[in-house]
Amino acid sequence: MALQPGSLREMFNMMWRQELRDVSKSLLGAAVLFFSMVVVFAPQDAAAACRGAWAEGSAYNVGDGVTYNGGTYTALQAHTACVGCGWNPAAVPSLWKAGGDCGSTPPPPPPPPPPPGGNGIAAILSESTFNTMFPSRNGFYTYAALVAAANTFPSFATSGDTATRKREVAAFLANISHETGGLVYIEEINKSVMCDTSWGPPGCGCAAGKWYYGRGPIQLSWNGNYCAAGNALGVDLKNNPDLVAQNATIAWRTGFWFWMTQTGAGSMTGHDAIVNGAGFGETIRTINGALECNGRNPAQVDSRVNNYNRFLGLLGASAVGNNRC
Repeated sequence: MALQPGSLREMFNMMWRQELRDVSKSLLGAAVLFFSMVVVFAPQDAAAACRGAWAEGSAYNVGDGVTYNGGTYTALQAHTACVGCGWNPAAVPSLWKAGGDCGSTPPPPPPPPPPPGGNGIAAILSESTFNTMFPSRNGFYTYAALVAAANTFPSFATSGDTATRKREVAAFLANISHETGGLVYIEEINKSVMCDTSWGPPGCGCAAGKWYYGRGPIQLSWNGNYCAAGNALGVDLKNNPDLVAQNATIAWRTGFWFWMTQTGAGSMTGHDAIVNGAGFGETIRTINGALECNGRNPAQVDSRVNNYNRFLGLLGASAVGNNRC
């Protein structure tokens, strides 16, 4: 059958439109395939992360967060922080911008201090608690020397139940704190010879040129006490009183010597006053009762008692007996 000219043109137009549709579909499919390959194979930036404190030599990706000098920063470019170049976040705005979420979550709290361990005073008093008791102490008065000295007196902080042992440690350190201004002073401020040969053990006169003013945690004073303590400890303190201000362990040992063996102005040792339940007040009487007790100097007594109550609180104990004298 013969076709009319108009019908022939219409047939060619239909065929052409179909070809265009087929080509368009092919091109669209190829484009989708290409872009999907780009998405799959194109390199991706590493996920941004909170990296903590900024550090030289560390590699950072775009968007990484850091903390620096109290502020938070976000990386603008991937880079490795040059060592020694000063590329810190505050100094290089081309690499870092201020702000970000890195510092929004507070760091976890530090772990609690370990409990005391060992025997004697070390089982009652940890070094961290000792530091809390004496935040401004002179570095001469070390915890290690305290423990070493206490261990040479086996009955200290080992007599009675745990509460009694805590009371003894608190009482000893409360008096020591008063005598030294919180373990700040090693030597007495107003120094003098303090030589008196009318009392003391035989042979405990005064060595030529030596002064026997207060030294150490108990502020050991007078030639008779230096000589007696030296005899008990096996150290020649009569001729070398300065050892109490030069050797921390010897210094602490003189304190324990007085606490464990001397009755002073009282009727019992400081150790016995606590272990027997007489109370903290009797330790004051033993150490300085002639000048402080019976209303002679209530402010000084208050200072010692306040120390005692504070230290009892830190050790988790309570007072027994009379706190005052």
